[in-house]
Amino acid sequence: MKFILAPDKFKGSLTGIEFCNAVEEGIKSVLPNSEIIKLPLADGGDGTFEVLNYHLKGERITIEVNDPLFRKIKASYLFIKSSQTAFIEMAQASGMDLLSPEEQNCFYTTSYGTGELIKDAIKKGAKNIILGIGGSATNDCGTGMAAALGYKFLDKKGVEIKHIGKNLLSIVKIDASNMIKNLDSVSFKIACDVTNPLYGKNGAATIYAPQKGANSKEIELLDKGLQKFAKIILSQFKIDVQKISGSGAAGGMGAAGLSFLHAELLSGIDLIKNLLEFDKKISNADWIITGEGKLDAQTFSGKTIHGVITSAKKYNIPVAAFCGSIQLSDKEMEKMGVVYANSVLEKAINLEDAMGNSYGYLKIIAEEFTESISI
Repeated sequence: MKFILAPDKFKGSLTGIEFCNAVEEGIKSVLPNSEIIKLPLADGGDGTFEVLNYHLKGERITIEVNDPLFRKIKASYLFIKSSQTAFIEMAQASGMDLLSPEEQNCFYTTSYGTGELIKDAIKKGAKNIILGIGGSATNDCGTGMAAALGYKFLDKKGVEIKHIGKNLLSIVKIDASNMIKNLDSVSFKIACDVTNPLYGKNGAATIYAPQKGANSKEIELLDKGLQKFAKIILSQFKIDVQKISGSGAAGGMGAAGLSFLHAELLSGIDLIKNLLEFDKKISNADWIITGEGKLDAQTFSGKTIHGVITSAKKYNIPVAAFCGSIQLSDKEMEKMGVVYANSVLEKAINLEDAMGNSYGYLKIIAEEFTESISI
């Protein structure tokens, strides 16, 4: 039998590659002659870097950049010289994980470091840049990123402002006259799996700023700043970002990509699948085994498992899901397209046990699954 292993990571517990290794061990213990193809996936958020490097074997380039609070740190991106393509994770330079809980507040953070990674990739010869924007700590509408690429954001006195969320309200003009050389010749694609508009009740600040440390007054000011900044973008760039789905992603980085990089906003999992020629590789499989930390209602909206099921349906390949926890009913999973499902939490004593021993439990789950389909 031929098995495709196509999971996302179990955040805080297992990488997608470790998932594949555990499941392979379980399957091989029952069907030692089975064919196993490991295709770990990601949806454009944190962890995508490692997945693409596993498949595409690019060069990891590390440089010094500014973190969300303007402190110098080392951050990396992946460069594939043969295709002149760079993959940049926003989380590497501008992510929540770079800050302690006490430091997390998107009222005061910047995406400048992400722009520094982009600038370096262009200097290295990148003609195609894929930007993953999951895990951001910012709500500066990408002004920091754009500033690193030569854009200037001016207040009513013509003075350049500091590129943080708080100062969006102070911007009255965008100066693009000092944009870095070759920026217009680079093709940008942004892996974006949220559909939020830039501002309003479903906008970047209202929905995500509370998770990034902002209080209610700061959230109100951030939302007003995004609304005002959207009018400036419309006036200067003739782009109504509020009407474009996903413009509110990553604190407005979706809108920034559209305005300053002329980027396409694309589903992260679809983007990664296309890069890896996923559909071609699964065409004659007997089973696809996928998984992620949590299988719940959000899985339907652009997550890795949903992307795997979409591809599997094209070839009528049954899908099994091995997850950390499952919060859907059997009926919901059947409707979604999952034929077999099991979770680590069902095997473990408690959450701590599940997180610490996911590898061993996944191996057991894979053994039980393989025995059930071998009868």
